[in-house]
Amino acid sequence: QVHLVESGGGLVQPGGSLRLSCVASRSAFSYNAMAWYRQAPGKQRELVAAISPTGDNTNYADSVKGRFTISRDNAKDTLYLQMNSLKPEDTAVYYCRHVGTQTWGQGTRVTVSS
Repeated sequence: QVHLVESGGGLVQPGGSLRLSCVASRSAFSYNAMAWYRQAPGKQRELVAAISPTGDNTNYADSVKGRFTISRDNAKDTLYLQMNSLKPEDTAVYYCRHVGTQTWGQGTRVTVSS
């Protein structure tokens, strides 16, 4: 079982930036696709971005294309989400997911507000 721990959330003003991190507990991290999801209050959890095991392939939700960047450092078993030009509608709890085991992290809250 993989254990995932997210960090980096917080309160930021519109137009600001945050970088989320997700550290995995097992070295098998590098063999699996990873993804970031988010869940806003009263809404269903949605896919934000995903990345292949080597990092060569990524895909994004239309709502974040051009603003968010998913990346990974397999040597550190860490997944990242760089979020720029944040908008109030990006407010949500962000979760990382280990695709191979369908494991979720505990989430990190992002609030975009002035």
